[in-house]
Amino acid sequence: MLKITKYLGITVLIVSIAGFWYPKLGYFLLIVFATLLAIAPFRGRWFCGNLCPRGSFNDFWLGKITFNKKIPNFFRSLWLRIPIFIIMMGFMIFRLISVEKTVDKIGMVFVIMCLVTTLIAILFGIMISPRTWCSFCPMGTVQSWLGKGKYTIKFNKSKCIDCDICNKICPMQLTVNQITHNPDCIKCERCIKACPKKALKF
Repeated sequence: MLKITKYLGITVLIVSIAGFWYPKLGYFLLIVFATLLAIAPFRGRWFCGNLCPRGSFNDFWLGKITFNKKIPNFFRSLWLRIPIFIIMMGFMIFRLISVEKTVDKIGMVFVIMCLVTTLIAILFGIMISPRTWCSFCPMGTVQSWLGKGKYTIKFNKSKCIDCDICNKICPMQLTVNQITHNPDCIKCERCIKACPKKALKF
């Protein structure tokens, strides 16, 4: 996790709220999309754990008020992720095609997308776990596909003392010391830094 990661969450609120007065803020989402697509083929979901504004918001804002329950396995399944991806991308494309072609109108499409997904993230983040949205996020799913097998965690079993710290600290609730190649690993390095025996590394 980068030093700036915890401060990026504020941009989600700025775009979602101030965007209604300054629709051009919506174009910030294009920068986010372009950045994560550029990084994913080389580092998988690294963007999610280090540069994603919503991920930061989920971890450091929602993390203070969440019920912190187990994320249902169904939320990680393709039966949910693919329909969510199709619905959200389809809605965005439809709105971009049908809206009046002005800078502000197009920007507002992205603002509304940001607001809707933020509200969903807040709801699930409080009721279940901060990173619940991330388990079926369309952009996270794309990164998982593009970066599958890239920049994976290496696990030295001989050093492991089964303290379970890595599993408890993982924001995505992955079984770190058993499934180190999981494509939904967001490369935040929290498990690596928390491991008392330095059994994990990239």
